[in-house]
Amino acid sequence: MKENPSLLPPASCLLPPAFCLLPPAFCLLLLTSSCVNQFNSPPQILSGGINSQRADESPAYSSDGRYLAFASDRNRSRDIFLYDLQQKRLVDLPNLNRRDSSQDQPALSSDGRFIAYVSSERGKTDILIYDRNKQRSRLLTAGVKGSVRHPTISGDGRYVAYETSQLGQWNIAIVEPNIE
Repeated sequence: MKENPSLLPPASCLLPPAFCLLPPAFCLLLLTSSCVNQFNSPPQILSGGINSQRADESPAYSSDGRYLAFASDRNRSRDIFLYDLQQKRLVDLPNLNRRDSSQDQPALSSDGRFIAYVSSERGKTDILIYDRNKQRSRLLTAGVKGSVRHPTISGDGRYVAYETSQLGQWNIAIVEPNIE
């Protein structure tokens, strides 16, 4: 098995060979304590259209690293936004956000085509999937009683998992949106 060099600690964190005779847990403690501040860097607040004067929350990356979806109150209602990290601009999402409901907790397919999200209207939460190519959302939780939250989507957009309180406790449900 080939080691992934990006997962190895910096050379300054490696212990001398004599320490290899110590119990593994103790070596791990020494190794990690000698690496303090080696992996920590201050967080960067991104600019260029991502952050606003209102709350910007629930970030979700597409696995190809191109898109970042997030929820924000920047329009004075909770909406989903999509930021193209290559072009450094917000992407239009026609027909996703609605004035009569709030949208939150986005999750992206690997290429950013599909966005699974929570929509709340008059105290009822639902999970929907938005297709950027077709510019429309589809309800995935019709008939589900109770609340739903925290959707996640498979890379190809074929499956959406979420939490539901339908049975009196939080459980995980998986649906197949039958995308084309």
